[in-house]
Amino acid sequence: MRYVLAMDIGGTKIASALIPLEGDGGAAGGAAGGTSSTGSGAPQVLAKAEVATQAMEGGAAVLARVVALALSQLEAALGLPGGGEVVAIGVGSAGVVDTASGTITSATGTMPGWGGTELGRALREATGLPVTVIGDVGAHALGEHVFGAGRGYPSTLVMGLGTGIGGALVEGSTVQVGAHNVAGHIGHVHHALAAGRDCSCGRQGHLEPIASGSGIAAEYARLSGREATGREVDDLAEAGDAVALQVVRTAGRATGESLGSLANILDPGVIVLSGSVVNSGPTWWRAVEAGWKDQAMDPVAGTPLVRGELGGKAPLLGAAVATGLLD
Repeated sequence: MRYVLAMDIGGTKIASALIPLEGDGGAAGGAAGGTSSTGSGAPQVLAKAEVATQAMEGGAAVLARVVALALSQLEAALGLPGGGEVVAIGVGSAGVVDTASGTITSATGTMPGWGGTELGRALREATGLPVTVIGDVGAHALGEHVFGAGRGYPSTLVMGLGTGIGGALVEGSTVQVGAHNVAGHIGHVHHALAAGRDCSCGRQGHLEPIASGSGIAAEYARLSGREATGREVDDLAEAGDAVALQVVRTAGRATGESLGSLANILDPGVIVLSGSVVNSGPTWWRAVEAGWKDQAMDPVAGTPLVRGELGGKAPLLGAAVATGLLD
């Protein structure tokens, strides 16, 4: 049995799994023991493991955890039914990634010291395996495009709304990274409703401070003087809390308007929304739809807006796809 080791490095956790290659029991239902089905025709996701990122300890400490987890997973492959060999590593990582070298060229304050980390080189030296590194949201988008909500469409635009906001456009089986490897930073588009709000990137007036989970929480605290998580703010909105309703409607409208503008520019086949914020109630969704209708031009107004299907498996599958070894 041959496997790709897939890794997903975020600000909160580092997740990993072994993905069997096609012909080695890789198709859904084909592998035995500890498997989980992911979607139509998707490979199995085996031996899932994760550790806390502990990002505030700095980039060197995070890198050490990544390498240790990778080495542990190589050992885990040997213990799978029939034994196994990892032949490549695919990684989706937070930060701006130089996909040619696998180096993290920059990162926001949520991952201090992560910028400049030679992630690809460190993993290659530690394991002796070929390593492919792409952005974490790009990996998520690739997973959804190939095996999830975007399958069957020529292109997929993914917007991930969680603690922050990211995005990626996949065309064919290629994540569009741009000339400086920063394409897809949807959270850092300008929005008038965010005027004067500080963003994690160091600028002001971006979408993320008002529409991400952390942004929703911060806006509620600013306007009400009370602390609450993004999830709690949404619950308060559904219960009729006036301040929460304002915050959630603003977040949803700004999200929908931004997506409409992006659809006008990029014309994707489908838009996939993922992350914790998309679990919001009808107030947020109605605001998203209203903002979308106001901004999307007639030719793209019928573009489907759908929820992601794969959850946390999406970036792992996408990272494996990025190695070029999965059919």
